Amino acid sequence: MPEAAVGYVLKGYPRRSELFIASEIWRLEQLGVPLRLYVVKPSDEQVHHPVVERIRVSPSYLPPTTPLTGQPLLRWLRRNVPAYLPALRRVARRHPGRLVRVAATAAAQSVRARHGRRLRTIYAKEFLQAVAVADRILSDGSVRRLHAHFAHGATTITWLAAMLCRIPFSFTGHAKDIWRDSLNPAGLLARKLRAAEFVVTCTGANRDHLLRLVPGTAVHLVYHGLNSDFAALLTEGPNEPRIADGRLRIAAVGRLVEKKGFDLLVDAVARLHRDGVDVRLTIAGEDGPAGTPLRAQIALGPAGVVTVRPTLSQRELLELYRDSDVAALACRIVDDGDRDGIPNVLVEAMAVGLPVVSMAVSGIPELVRDGQTGLLVPPEDPAALAAALRRLTDPVLRERLALAGQVLVAQEFDGDALAKQLAGLFAGNRP
Repeated sequence: MPEAAVGYVLKGYPRRSELFIASEIWRLEQLGVPLRLYVVKPSDEQVHHPVVERIRVSPSYLPPTTPLTGQPLLRWLRRNVPAYLPALRRVARRHPGRLVRVAATAAAQSVRARHGRRLRTIYAKEFLQAVAVADRILSDGSVRRLHAHFAHGATTITWLAAMLCRIPFSFTGHAKDIWRDSLNPAGLLARKLRAAEFVVTCTGANRDHLLRLVPGTAVHLVYHGLNSDFAALLTEGPNEPRIADGRLRIAAVGRLVEKKGFDLLVDAVARLHRDGVDVRLTIAGEDGPAGTPLRAQIALGPAGVVTVRPTLSQRELLELYRDSDVAALACRIVDDGDRDGIPNVLVEAMAVGLPVVSMAVSGIPELVRDGQTGLLVPPEDPAALAAALRRLTDPVLRERLALAGQVLVAQEFDGDALAKQLAGLFAGNRP
């Protein structure tokens, strides 16, 4: 009998923006957890984090599919079913009754989530992908449970595949995947919560939200923790203290999207500059929908105060933190419900020894405890954000918050310890 393995189901892999997932996989391997990796589509990125090269398990990619948007379902099926036909035949031979029941489950969700008389056809695609995953699991013979990251598409595939294989499944919910109803329409998230053996999420705020949806669900809080690549860099040498020169240098890291609140931060920095504070802000991250308006906003402000940099490597990110006095993010909840959980970049900055300023939204107060491990301000309030940043021109306050933040990260966001907690859940060690 082969050693029981956990099958991970991911929408894409590897992704630079999902370093926390790659770190989790590598750490589980280091703990001796046998893994299989089923991926809907490969990454189109040319650069990957170093941890990806250290991961032993090879991803098993599903057959590619064409987009569903803008074409009739029957035409899409004619183009895409042939690639899935061998798996469909094998699963039908093994478990014809299960295949019919799972197809009915997917069809029922298409009906429940319909727009008017138009069926939600995405579940036809996810049914085929689930069959492909199940076919590989049944052939492998060692996978005893499945786990997905993100509670929408990947978890739907995982749930259906688990039904076909009659094995338990679990999933990790993160941010918009559990807060935006459009990603799990017609009560789909509640059905997944009831069907899963257990659920993991990365903030206490998320856990409370999921328990309100389905009271009594086994929802476990497992923070992301400091990623393995960044943790390794921190061991290479101690911080060299930056020589104070009276200038307040602020680092802000994240994709240029609305929920990060970079517009509020630029506004706050402009207020500080008008009040005579010598301040510089560096924003680093992948371009996104908020990038164009943000650059226009910066162009209208004081020259040379705000710099925007592209995505940085982990080493470059460490250098940015070490050259800064403060890390800040003005996170917000956007109209469709999307939000951050606990931004990983704030954990990284605190691990380096930077004091942080952020907004009191979502899970951020679990990390940034106002006046203790950082400063929090009300959401959508650039004046309050400017006032908090002004307070951090005081080096004594900066040092006190930074030291407390480092202690908190070491105690509660240790990635190795959190991976052990997750491995225990997979092994059945659940409180």
